[in-house]
Amino acid sequence: MRTIVVGTRQSALALTQTGQVIDHLREICRQNGIEAEFELKKIVTKGDRILDVTLSKVGGKGLFVKEIEQALLDGEVDLAVHSMKDMPFELPEGLVVGAVPLREDPRDCLIMREGRTIDDLPQGAKVGTSSLRRASQLQHYRPDLKIEPIRGNIDSRLRKLETEGFDAILLAAAGLHRIGWSDRISSYLPPELCLPAVGQGALCIECRSDNDIVLNLLSKYLHEPTAVAVAAERSFLGRLNGGCQVPIGAYGELTGDKNDGRPEVKLTGMVGSPDGQQMLKETRTGTDPERLGRELAEALIAKGAAELLAAAREE
Repeated sequence: MRTIVVGTRQSALALTQTGQVIDHLREICRQNGIEAEFELKKIVTKGDRILDVTLSKVGGKGLFVKEIEQALLDGEVDLAVHSMKDMPFELPEGLVVGAVPLREDPRDCLIMREGRTIDDLPQGAKVGTSSLRRASQLQHYRPDLKIEPIRGNIDSRLRKLETEGFDAILLAAAGLHRIGWSDRISSYLPPELCLPAVGQGALCIECRSDNDIVLNLLSKYLHEPTAVAVAAERSFLGRLNGGCQVPIGAYGELTGDKNDGRPEVKLTGMVGSPDGQQMLKETRTGTDPERLGRELAEALIAKGAAELLAAAREE
């Protein structure tokens, strides 16, 4: 029987979602008569080690994946489970995205000490997030709010809500859903108010490009609608050369319409200034996700996105 070693971060959320992936892969093996067992390998990443500095100050995207990708390249693990929003646009040579499973809820959410919605927050309320994307959009909607950085895993951030005087914190809904803490959510922020990060709510199953056995297994785990929507978002990110250092958001969804048998994607993207005073947003539709992402990025570049991003990187 073949042993497939699965690499993951060691946070509670990472272990939970990796366990869910392994459960799905075991079921796929059972249904297809594939004899395999799975072994978990926990890997500490740079993003896990540095908790006292905001992500935008220490390198942004790639902080939670580089050590795991090295383990893949070195043959220590056979596949890796990442949150798609942590993935840089460019993958190292020899590695590929083997599967993108069904997406969880892509929205951001508020966890509040009192009240339920963003409009319930008092004037000048203290809100915790280390995401420039979230901070920019929140300040654009409520310039009075005092945004302060907050790092750590989900449970430590929830503790800081109580211990460090925050009125609310912002988190990705998907993580709370996966870990079973949906009841902590006060309200969801609609994409119209706060566009999610590229790939938010989706998982990326990464493997070596020459590992045919694992690639064959992962092909049975692919959720095509999620993969198409995320491909459009990542193409948008790639054209803008974006990461955690700059306020970029995007959300792709399939409309149900088809052209030549291909699904149509509705893609909305934003680029903002860190203080939220400037906000560029556009929506495009198309059936070629990579082309759609590039065209949407070009539309925002024509509006001044490149200058906004350059200014954000210098801050």
